[in-house]
Amino acid sequence: MDRAGAALLGASLMVATGVLDLDEAYAAIDMGTIALLLGMMIVAANLRLSGFFRLVSAFATARVRHPLALLAAVVTVAGVFSALLVNDTICLVMAPIVLDLARRLERNPVPYLLGLAMASNAGSVATITGNPQNMIIGSLADIPYATFAARLTPVALVSLVLTVAVVAVLHPREFLTRAPLPAPKPRPSRPNLPLVWKSLGALAAMIGFFLAGYPIAEVAVVGGAALILTRRVKAEKVYFDIDWPLLLMFAGLFVVVAGFDKAVLGPEVHSTVGQLNFASVPLLSAVTVVLSNLVSNVPAVLVLQPFVAGLADPQTAWLVVAMAATLAGNLTLVASVANLIVAQKARSEGVAIPFWSHFRVGAPMTLLSLLFGIWWLS
Repeated sequence: MDRAGAALLGASLMVATGVLDLDEAYAAIDMGTIALLLGMMIVAANLRLSGFFRLVSAFATARVRHPLALLAAVVTVAGVFSALLVNDTICLVMAPIVLDLARRLERNPVPYLLGLAMASNAGSVATITGNPQNMIIGSLADIPYATFAARLTPVALVSLVLTVAVVAVLHPREFLTRAPLPAPKPRPSRPNLPLVWKSLGALAAMIGFFLAGYPIAEVAVVGGAALILTRRVKAEKVYFDIDWPLLLMFAGLFVVVAGFDKAVLGPEVHSTVGQLNFASVPLLSAVTVVLSNLVSNVPAVLVLQPFVAGLADPQTAWLVVAMAATLAGNLTLVASVANLIVAQKARSEGVAIPFWSHFRVGAPMTLLSLLFGIWWLS
C-alpha cells in the first residue's frame, strides 16, 4: 500500500477495534496543520503554473559558467523556497527542471539531484512553513513564526553551505575542475507574468502576516483561497497540483499516533521515558534522529509530544526536535518524503539514484549539520 492508504487503514482500524471512538479520532486530527499545508500547496501550485520556477531556472543558467556555481544555484533556490513553502512541493516542482537543465548542459544529473533533495530538507529547517513536521511543532508548541525563524535560520544557512561542500567534495570529477559549462540550448518559455506577480505578492503578504504574529493556519488558507480568485488559470489545474494523498496521510497519522499513545504507551511508559534527561540537547537530538529514521519524521514528532510538553523549557526542546527531525531526513534515501520524490522523478526519466550513492553524501552531511545545530541550540 502507499503511505496515504496505509495511514487511512491504520486510522480506520484504531476506531474499528475500539482503541479510539469516533469523537477521539476527529479530535486527534490537527486541522490547523492540515489547513496550513493546504494553503502553502495552493501558493506553490500557482507559482508553478505561472512558470515562475522556470523563469528562475533560466535566470540562473544564463549566469553560471562552472558546475560548482550551478550546484550552488540549485542548492540556494531549493533551500530558500523550501523555507518559504513546503519542501516536498519544491522537490516536486524542481526535480524535473534540474534533470532537464543537467541534460541540456551535458552534466551528470545525480549530484545536482542530491543537492536538490538535501537542500530542500536543510532549507526547510528555518521556518514553520518549511515542512510538515515543523508545521505540527508550530501548532503543538504555539511558537511564533518570527521566533522559530530567528532560532533556526542560522542552522539552515550553515546546512546549505555544507550541502554544497559535501556534494562537491564527494563528486570531484563533476565539480573540482575548471571546465566551463557549455552554453545551454534555449528552451522556449511563456510565463504568465500577471500570475507570477500575483502569486509572489500573495506569498510576501502571507509571510508578513506570519511575522506579525497572526494565526499561521488562518493566514495560509485565506491566502491560498484568495489565489483561486483569478481568470489567469482554471481552479481545476490548481487542485490537480495539490498533493491530496499527503493531506490524507497526515490526517491518518494523527489518529494512528493518538491510538498508539493511548493503547501502547500510556501513563506508565510516559513516566518511565520521562525520567530520561530530554532537556539535554544532544540526547533529545539523538533520540529524534533515531526515531525519525525508524518511523519517519512526522510520526516521530507526534510520538515525542507528551515527553517534550512537560519539560521545563518546552520551546527550546521543540526547536531541537524540529532541527533534528528535519536534518535526519538527509541521512538515507528513504528518510524523508523529499528524497523519495526526487528519486521517483529521476527514475521516471531513466536516472537512478542508488541508496548508497545517497548515503555516502547524506551521512557526513547529516552528522556535520546536526553537530552545528546541537551546538547552536545549546
